[in-house]
This record gives sequence, C-alpha cells and structure tokens, in this order.
Amino acid sequence: MNTIPAYSGARISGCWTLIPDGSGGSEGSLDRLLPSVSLGLSPRKRTTSQCKSEPPLLLTSKRTIYTAGRPPWYNEHGTQSKEAFVIGLCGGSASGKTTVARKIIEALDVPWVVLLSMDSFYKVLSPEEQLLAARNDYNFDHPDAFDFDLLTHTLRKLKQGKSVKIPVYDFTTHGRQKEWKTVYGASVIIFEGIMSFADKALLQLLDMKIFVETDSDIRLVRRLRRDITERGRDIEGVIKQYNKFVKPAFEQYIEPTMRLADLVVPRGGGNMVAIDLIVQHVHSQLEERKLRWDMAALASAHQAQPLPQTLSVLESTPQVRGMHTIIRNKETSRDEFIFYSKRLMRLLIERALSFLPSQVHIVQTPQGEDYEGRSFHGKRITGVSILRAGETMEPALRAVCKDVRIGKILIQTNQDTGEPELHYLRLPKDISEDHVILMDCTVSTGAAAMMAVRVLLDHDVQEDKILLVSLLMAEMGVHSVAYAFPQVKIITTAVDKKVNDVFHIIPGIGNFGDRYFGTDAPPDWSDEDLDEPSY
Repeated sequence: MNTIPAYSGARISGCWTLIPDGSGGSEGSLDRLLPSVSLGLSPRKRTTSQCKSEPPLLLTSKRTIYTAGRPPWYNEHGTQSKEAFVIGLCGGSASGKTTVARKIIEALDVPWVVLLSMDSFYKVLSPEEQLLAARNDYNFDHPDAFDFDLLTHTLRKLKQGKSVKIPVYDFTTHGRQKEWKTVYGASVIIFEGIMSFADKALLQLLDMKIFVETDSDIRLVRRLRRDITERGRDIEGVIKQYNKFVKPAFEQYIEPTMRLADLVVPRGGGNMVAIDLIVQHVHSQLEERKLRWDMAALASAHQAQPLPQTLSVLESTPQVRGMHTIIRNKETSRDEFIFYSKRLMRLLIERALSFLPSQVHIVQTPQGEDYEGRSFHGKRITGVSILRAGETMEPALRAVCKDVRIGKILIQTNQDTGEPELHYLRLPKDISEDHVILMDCTVSTGAAAMMAVRVLLDHDVQEDKILLVSLLMAEMGVHSVAYAFPQVKIITTAVDKKVNDVFHIIPGIGNFGDRYFGTDAPPDWSDEDLDEPSY
C-alpha cells in the first residue's frame, strides 16, 4: 500500500507537503524518495479523478509541493490533540473552485495540505446508466449521483488525522478503478465540489464555507473547452448536457446553498483580495490549534517511576554484555560493529517471537508417536522497520520468520517544531489483521516510535498486536511509549537510564545508522533522526 497519491491537475485526493525550492532538503527528505519530475505543469486531463502513478507536484514561486504523509495528530500521551481545519469550496461546474483551492494552498505556505475532490465520489453506474451517460442523458449534476455516505465517512476520518482510502473514479468507464489511493488528514483540508454544501452531515465537518461565484456564460465557455479538449466530446453533446442537467441543477441545488457560505468569492481565482482574507483567517485558526512537543516535560514526566510491565529486557548474560561492550566502544571497527549488532538483533527477534500467541499443536513423529507442541495462533506476522536504522533488523526477522511480510516507515523530526513527521510509508495490504513487529535500533525520547505506533493504529492494527523491538532504549522512551500505548509490548536488549540535553541516550551507542552504514553523523545528530533511507 503506497500512501503517496498522485497529482492530476488540482482535482485530486492527495496530501501535499511543502519543501523550499533550491534547498535540496535534508538527505532523507521526500524528494529523494520520488522520481525526478519536470518543472512544468502538463495540461490537466480529467479522464480519471486521479492520476495513477505520476509523482505529485504543484510548483509555486516559493516552493515545490510534494505528496507526503502525516503530521503527529497526537500529544505526548498518545491521545488525539487536534483536528484538521476543513475548508469547503462550493460553486457551479467550471466556476474556478480548483483554481481558488490552488491559490489558497500557495498563499497558505504550510505543510500537510490535503485537497479532496467530490469527483472521486461519483457512484458507480449500472449498465443502463452507462448507456444513458454515453448519450449525455445521465445527470451527473444531481445529488443522487454522489456517494455521500462514503464521502462523509472519508472526510470525517481525514479531519481526525486518520488514514483513508480514496476511490479513483474513471470518467471514461463511469466506474471506480481497482486501486484506491491512501492518504492522511493534514493541517488543512480543502474539500471542493459542486455539491459541497448539499448534505447536512458534510456541512457539520466544514470549519469554513466558501462559495465561488462566476458568471454563467464564463462557466459554459470553460465547460465547453474542457469537455471538448479533455474528454473528447462533441459540442452538441456538451450543450445538450448543459441545458438539460447542468444549468437546472445549478439553479435548483447549488445556487441556493450560497446563503450557507461564510464567504462568497466573485471571479474565482482572480480575486486575490478574497483569497488573502481566507488565508489570514486560516493562519489564525492554525495558530490557535498549534501543538508543540515539550520534550523537557516528556523527559521529566516519568522520573523515578518503575519500568512498565509491558517491557521485556533480554537477560544480561556474559554473552549479551560482551556484545554490548563491543558495539558501544567508539573504537570498534565498522565490520565488527555490524557483525555483533546482527548477533544481538537475532537474539532480540527470537525473544520477541516468544510473545506471539500460540496454541497446542499435536504432530506425529517419524516413530509414529504423538508430540504435543505449539504453533503460532494468528493470521500473519508482519515486520515494519522505521527507516533507516530499523531496516538493518529486517534480515534477522526474515531469518527466523518464513515468508514474513515487510513494511517501511520513514519518520523525521521537524527541526522548527520538534514534532516527528511521517514522510514515507509502505505497508502490506490487510495489515490490520496481522501481528506487527515494529523495528527501530535505538529509542531515546520515544517520539518516532510513538508516531510509528500511531500510524499502525491508523491502519486499524490492534494495539495489543504490536511489538516494539529495539536494540537499545532510554528509560524516557520506554515510559513514553508505554504510557501512551499501554498494550504495546516493548522488547529490547538494554535500557540506559539517561538522555542528555539534546536527547541523546547516555551512555548510549552513538548514531546507529551512521556507524552501521559508514556515514558521517551531522553535528546535531539525534538517535532518532533518520538522515536518509538506505535504498
């Protein structure tokens, strides 16, 4: 499952994050995970509600907007902290809603913006309805043409910051494509469509309602140009559909909802005064909802508390202690560091597997006798590595779990806010039914681990089916994860008592990823910072 939806003009369901042009970003920034893209916007083609595989881009004068994942959406206790600010854009067909949405996104200049289009939520047509559509006799501008139940459910989950699957509607077949897109909610969600204000449940989810008003003649000209050049329709068919369905629907269902709007924008995307007012209001709302991670408070919250019962530490045998001595020694060569780290990882994974549910399993031996043994009692086991260091634990898991499925998560800390942010995610399908072994080599504050657990919960993985495994953890990280997610089992080979002022584990192991991959640590490295994925 890929949570990087594609960009198709502006009418997509996607999640965009802003990266300054020319900066190149950090080595692990999203632009390194995406294929290179052209700097020009190609003409928008409306055969489907989304592009299927092209990388997303929206170029502004200041920034390039790429698809990304998910802001934290929770506080240090693991509970819901805030909801997204949802802007509803309504207006007639070809009124310029998409242009206004893009102008708002450009002017907002904030990360984590989702644009959700009603076009993705047309109902699947029956064979009889498809014949009507082919003759331009099906009314796509009627409320009954939309799946409002799915739309309301999707927008509500997005507002809560959870992951959702967005249908990809094909306007040529008038059906949904097999592959749906997975996206997250964001700081701001812009929801646009001709019937955005037509449903009471939808209206309750909108924090700001904007109606885009454009002269009917201009809308007709735009629709003619779009349907003829982009959908291959003839002028007679377009005019027939407009007079029979589009114009009456606007007068009956769309125009009357203008009274529900908080703001009416005449002339669409060219009205920069209105757009500036919208942006100022959204900025003020975001400032009120702002969440800052207080690492100092997190560090002191559990001082002098006993370690949680959900923690299991590998027995400190002379062998384990000896391997820790080697990998903690700053003079250890990279080859030895890798060798003994891998030995510890194997022991750690074997220990973690002992906490999976099992059941009695009787088999017959070659001697014809019954043997009462045990077997795994569950559907599947999936390993999820927190890139990049967590990826080094995958071979140990594969070595002891035949046919295990692997997922990957890339989390980086926002240097301005201190918040962990999801930048890349690839999870196997139907992971909600699995027992998940979440792998990271070091956990100091617990921020990245908490984010990763939250992401798994967003994908409906049960909390008591998540096992967090790490070579080395700080007490602070153990307490943070256990307090936020008391049903998650935590398994490690050692727990160090302290973190320093910049939240490095003390005595620690150094930057595991740099020591393992042979890269130089930046001056301000953190145990949980991920400089770049290893692929």
